[in-house]
Amino acid sequence: MVAQALVVSALLAATTAAAATAAEYVRPPPGRIILTEHTEPAAHPQQVHVSAVGEKHMRVSWITDDKHAPSVVEYGTASRNYTMSATGDHTSYRYFLYSSGKIHHVSIGPLEPSTVYYYRCGEAGREFSLRTPPAVLPIELALVGDLGQTEWTASTLLHVSKTDYDMLLVPGDLSYADTQQPLWDSFGRFVQRHASRRPWMVTQGNHEVEAALLPPPVPGSPPPFAAYGARWRMPHEESGSPSNLYYSFDAAGGAVHVVMLGSYAPFDAGSDQYRWLARDLAAVDRRATAWLVVLLHAPWYNTNAAHQGEGEAMRKAMERLLFEARVDVVFAGHVHAYERFTRVYDNDTNPCGPVYITIGDGGNREGLALNFDKNHKLAPLSMMREASFGHGRLRVVNATTAHWSWHRNDDADSVVRDDLWLESLAANASCRQPADPAAAVNSWDDEL
Repeated sequence: MVAQALVVSALLAATTAAAATAAEYVRPPPGRIILTEHTEPAAHPQQVHVSAVGEKHMRVSWITDDKHAPSVVEYGTASRNYTMSATGDHTSYRYFLYSSGKIHHVSIGPLEPSTVYYYRCGEAGREFSLRTPPAVLPIELALVGDLGQTEWTASTLLHVSKTDYDMLLVPGDLSYADTQQPLWDSFGRFVQRHASRRPWMVTQGNHEVEAALLPPPVPGSPPPFAAYGARWRMPHEESGSPSNLYYSFDAAGGAVHVVMLGSYAPFDAGSDQYRWLARDLAAVDRRATAWLVVLLHAPWYNTNAAHQGEGEAMRKAMERLLFEARVDVVFAGHVHAYERFTRVYDNDTNPCGPVYITIGDGGNREGLALNFDKNHKLAPLSMMREASFGHGRLRVVNATTAHWSWHRNDDADSVVRDDLWLESLAANASCRQPADPAAAVNSWDDEL
């Protein structure tokens, strides 16, 4: 009987193991690149996208081949009835033999929250529409990392648009142009249908650097981030930042403060970015700002074999600033797989530390980011890992509660593969500053 029982147990164990193996997710191959051609007349706007600028303004950005096209936006709350207009500025850049079109940036407003506005760029071409974010909670933030312009990117953005959202956040790696400047133009046209309707707030990744790799620098060679900086102007000046590579902004009337960090800008304690971040976080009043969210490209916590340790120097330099400010969630890209950690500080579980989430797989062309290491020292802190393409959603419900969900997109419909209810650290009495990190470990109060 004992031997028979052992055989049955062995069969059950083998069956369970086989079922687990069969159920393990297998990432599909990369999708082909989609090149979006330019079909508009020279004076008509292309590559239209919008971003938030302060509480009541939006920046409309676009490109024209016509160097004499005006940097003007006409807008109003009724289609084809433009009761307001605004004039902005323009720029351009050269990248060796490539010369960009005229890049226009116009700030419009003041605008009413949660309102649809119709607008036309440069007094020519088609009409666009956008909806402003709400001035109060709740707010829905969609997040996509490492976008590219592939079949999977199209699938990701389609799934994002099927469910309503207020803003889209991107922690780096947009076009994957990688010095091939026409790919920036193709990307701008590729995302226009989405980026012209909701504010897109982005930060840079390694694929935005595009610095000349020939030592010594070739005379007249473009500086790093030339294309990114000219095309994707973010509200860094409004947040007191000296660089377009890092900045912050408020959402939902200041209930949510979002910090966009630069993994590829200097970040040590003597750097401009470090000093700016310290000032920015110190100015946040958590009695009014219930949620603190940070985005950066290279993850500080990662159990994937790819990009091991690439965010470690930045983590050592800045992690304490985020912890002491009680940042709620940190989102990263770079690693082309989804991974969610528990609340962490200094490589250990801490209920007053941020939840770290990697979302670097919106549609990139580079394929699977190797494999997760089950024996990695951080493995006990990793709650969910899956090498899927997809997007995330952070719905901030109220001052104490938010819901995070990861939506895998290689199915006919977007499938929620991971979700989590979060409590704001500002609402957690045991985490209010000043707090003793050692004492906080024993007062776990992360999930509702």
